[in-house]
Amino acid sequence: MAIGYISLRRSGIYFSILTLAFAQMSYKLAYSVLSPITHGETGLQLTVQDPRAIDLMFIERGSSLPTSSLFGIPMNGYAGFYFTAVILLIGFFIAQKITSSPFGMMLKGIKSNENRMNYTGFNTKPYMLTAFVISGIYAGVAGGLLSITDPLAGAERMQWTASGELVLMTILGGVGTLIGPVIGAWIIKYFENIFSAWNESVLHNSFAILPDGLEDIVVLITSKFVGDGWHLTLGLMFVLVVVFLPGGIMEGVRRISAMFKNNKDKKPKQTSDSEKQTSDNEKGEG
Repeated sequence: MAIGYISLRRSGIYFSILTLAFAQMSYKLAYSVLSPITHGETGLQLTVQDPRAIDLMFIERGSSLPTSSLFGIPMNGYAGFYFTAVILLIGFFIAQKITSSPFGMMLKGIKSNENRMNYTGFNTKPYMLTAFVISGIYAGVAGGLLSITDPLAGAERMQWTASGELVLMTILGGVGTLIGPVIGAWIIKYFENIFSAWNESVLHNSFAILPDGLEDIVVLITSKFVGDGWHLTLGLMFVLVVVFLPGGIMEGVRRISAMFKNNKDKKPKQTSDSEKQTSDNEKGEG
């Protein structure tokens, strides 16, 4: 809340710069002043000495390193997937209710024209601060769910690039929509898992049908966009979306639905015109 109060004293690009600056400050503090708490490069991780008071009510303490669990149920595999999916649906439902509430309508008005809202007598700062806190709550829940797949909480999670990745997800899916950022997050993480796993041996197997010389050239070029360089592919994807679909993937969905709707509306009109022409011809013959 304190960070939001300070950051919201500015708007637009300056607000974005302030939030990224606070994220980078936290990242540097985690490696310096707060290293006794964050353990610096080692990060926070599960240990045998962890209290785990709730889990010990259902299971006994083992001699090996503990794994992420909830009420004694291991959160690896399908159990963690289904638990995360349930939390996603609950969070999406709450966000939908917030959007359709009077508070959400106020936020839409602020997004549309903050100055006009101020001129009508509304104090927009408390609404914006509340939205900032709500977004922080969602980020905290997401960070807690991340422990299911990665029990090591490193300080790199606080680097400004993590916030930048969220911005990419939102822009890719569609700003101002609820389902858009979800789709954007799914696309980015899906392609990250696919492209980052490719290496030169996989590429050679994929392009084995090509002649040897051509195969080496294609693999040399393609290898720059996969593996450790998969961010180049993400950048190209982001550029294409911004140029051709400024509203993100959801704009593409709206365009396709509008195209089908227009085609559907034209068919009855063409049918009525043909029927009218047929009736006119019959009258002329009569």
